[in-house]
Amino acid sequence: MAEVPDDLRYTDDHEYVRAGDERGVYVVGITDYAQGELGDVVFVNLPAPGDSFSPHDTFGTIEAVKAVADLYMPLAGEIVEVNGALEADPAAVNRDPYGEGWMVRIRATKPAEVDGLLTPEDYRAHIGA
Repeated sequence: MAEVPDDLRYTDDHEYVRAGDERGVYVVGITDYAQGELGDVVFVNLPAPGDSFSPHDTFGTIEAVKAVADLYMPLAGEIVEVNGALEADPAAVNRDPYGEGWMVRIRATKPAEVDGLLTPEDYRAHIGA
């Protein structure tokens, strides 16, 4: 069964959002459910710091042995950091999607958008967990 931490918010597209250490900055990655559905991740294509996105914009791609999928931004904002470690070790997404497998940190232009994302309970219902 997929892990769904209670301290995160989620999207229908299987991204998660976690509040970062700095106010208004959020960590974004894909859920345990998503990495499990994709299989072994072999490549992650991420944006550059300074790039800006609106909610639901494609912000990168993730390639697994059996599929390539788009990554969708949950919040409007600007990328402040990219997980460069995924370039050398994309499988970190499989091993630890909520830890070392995070993808980007974004400074939200509208932090209240987080409240519109799925709660852990809603996400569990969404994936049938």
